[in-house]
Amino acid sequence: MISPELALPGRPHPILANPRPHAVLGTELLAQPTASEQVIYLAAGCYWGVEEIMWQLPGVIATAVGFQGGYTPNPTYREVCTGLTGHTETVRVLLRDDALPRVLKTFWECHDPTTLNRQGNDIGTQYRSAIFTTTPQQYELAKSSREVYDAVLSTAGRGQIVTEIRPISQAGPFYLAEDEHQQYLYKVPNGYRCHATTGLACPMPASGPLAQ
Repeated sequence: MISPELALPGRPHPILANPRPHAVLGTELLAQPTASEQVIYLAAGCYWGVEEIMWQLPGVIATAVGFQGGYTPNPTYREVCTGLTGHTETVRVLLRDDALPRVLKTFWECHDPTTLNRQGNDIGTQYRSAIFTTTPQQYELAKSSREVYDAVLSTAGRGQIVTEIRPISQAGPFYLAEDEHQQYLYKVPNGYRCHATTGLACPMPASGPLAQ
């Protein structure tokens, strides 16, 4: 992990200052939650594939891809790919309150949370697994879900979960990626997807790709 003093300097202005509406859902990319909604930030490897999975879930209102958890303000995609920003590729998910268990279950099952700074052939701190929470309830559910899934993976001999869980007060701001990265796999249906999953279901009471 790059240290703050060695991170790229970035810039004061957003890379995507005027984002278009969501190409699939038609919602505002950075729509704010109502009283019955919330935002959570999820990093599970290459954000193209993670965003595609999230926007298809019932109860998800909007998604956007960007960068979070590091030091460089308003980085570009190319800068993040160098590993010199400290950020990880992150998906902002706006969801209904009742969709949170489903979103977290899907998060755990759509990547391999036991691989440090890596998903499949994608290697670097920009691909690390992370959950950045916006409410105390999110934080507690994220931690408890990590514990139950960690037990499943350990029993199967898959190693320990290395996913970091931090409130956004510690993780720092979310910076939107360039327009071409937003809903990339809708724009490029045959584009790159990386889902280095464990193949094991997370035992949470919600539907997910490996629901039992």
